[in-house]
Amino acid sequence: MTALVGHLINGEVRSDAARTQDVFNPATGAATRQVALAGKDTVEEAIAAAEAAFPAWRNTPPLKRARIMFRFKELLEQHSEEICRMIGEEHGKISHDAAGELQRGIENVEYACGAPQLLKGEHSKNVGPDIDSWSEFQPLGVVAGITPFNFPAMVPLWMYPMALVCGNCFVLKPSERDPSSVLFIAQLLQEAGLPDGVLNVVNGDKEAVDTLLTDERIKAVSFVGSTPIAEYIYSTANAHGKRCQALGGAKNHAIIMPDADMDNAVNQLLGAAFGSSGERCMALSVAVAVGDQAADALIEKMQTAMQGLKVGAYSDSSNDFGPVITGAHRDKVNGYITSAVEQGATLVVDGRNPEVAGHEDGFFVGGTLIDRVTPEMTSYQEEIFGPVLQVVRVNSMQEAMALIDDHEYGNGTCIFTRDGEAARYFSDNIQVGMVGINVPLPVPVAYHSFGGWKRSLFGDLHAYGPDAVRFYTKRKTITQRWPSAGVREGASFAFPS
Repeated sequence: MTALVGHLINGEVRSDAARTQDVFNPATGAATRQVALAGKDTVEEAIAAAEAAFPAWRNTPPLKRARIMFRFKELLEQHSEEICRMIGEEHGKISHDAAGELQRGIENVEYACGAPQLLKGEHSKNVGPDIDSWSEFQPLGVVAGITPFNFPAMVPLWMYPMALVCGNCFVLKPSERDPSSVLFIAQLLQEAGLPDGVLNVVNGDKEAVDTLLTDERIKAVSFVGSTPIAEYIYSTANAHGKRCQALGGAKNHAIIMPDADMDNAVNQLLGAAFGSSGERCMALSVAVAVGDQAADALIEKMQTAMQGLKVGAYSDSSNDFGPVITGAHRDKVNGYITSAVEQGATLVVDGRNPEVAGHEDGFFVGGTLIDRVTPEMTSYQEEIFGPVLQVVRVNSMQEAMALIDDHEYGNGTCIFTRDGEAARYFSDNIQVGMVGINVPLPVPVAYHSFGGWKRSLFGDLHAYGPDAVRFYTKRKTITQRWPSAGVREGASFAFPS
């Protein structure tokens, strides 16, 4: 009998088996288990459990909340191999990539352990005669997160550890494509001492999402995914009076300057473009080469380096990357490659339909390199989300920057150069939220915040880090005075100053 992945509601694993969906191992193409899809009633039950748990959790001292996170971190590390195996079996990540994902998630748990410091607020004595004033951060109530398939462990850990240590209760709707690691990690948090109902996990599809977006008990929603869905999430949440941050799509460019260390740039581009099969919102999918000499050198070295790329299953740690998430997504990525050729680009390395021995039915796309791509091409304009690197040729750094600034997405970008002046000008002026200088994946560490510009982010605050405290709390300012005993003051009608 096929195993069923259920929900975590009020501390218990529950199965809502009225509707189910297959969960595939993308390396074999076989359905290995099913996931229950929560209906409206099940989601509302999770929200009710969170609402009931909120008063006691809100009044739990931040230090005690942080201590639960310390124990949670230890359990994540103890069970890391099991978690990475689950990620590999359902997402397809190679073991070393899954381990990197989990570590970046754990770093956000570590940051959340600083809750007593992060939530201290501010205090000012004698702002007026015998008047003191202070501010504090109070939780919102019940909040929700909707997370994508490409980082089943990391992205939820961007959200609920900070939301919880701020005193909120949380309802998580993860991707139904790879739900097992998410549920297992949530159970580890229960084992660490989190009270029942504080964190609830509901697997589901649009019905579950819409319930979270419209239920008045949900005060804030955080989302990571594609831009069309991010726009829908943001507009719907706002229409129902909720605070919302919705991180959308990306088209990340790397400028290759003529003075770049080309060997280093190629090595960096290999991992940034093809790691995790390109299924990263920070994947570098476009190399913008300044001048034909730089472009020709880049193409030659990339073509040689790509001969050694290994694509295969999770179980072989010598593989560089694995399959994409579904057969439909594989076909979509292949379609973008075909369209680039049809629209006039030069296909240098063709990754369509690779032969992976023993995994003939897996959802694989090999590393692909396409030269002479232009901004008018469909493959340039849209997010491919696969192991495809496109090369665009320009004549100057200014032309390269204009190309990046003109794109609708502004998530991440980088420049490869030895010129400090060029690097500083680039970082100061480029219209992108996360910038790397000879760093191809400029993902901020846990004590900074993650987010792009333009149509890569909807909302005012970025994910995790310091912005998470602001997103998951509301500031209250208290002004206090104790008049002297026996002294009666007269009425004053002037505005206090």
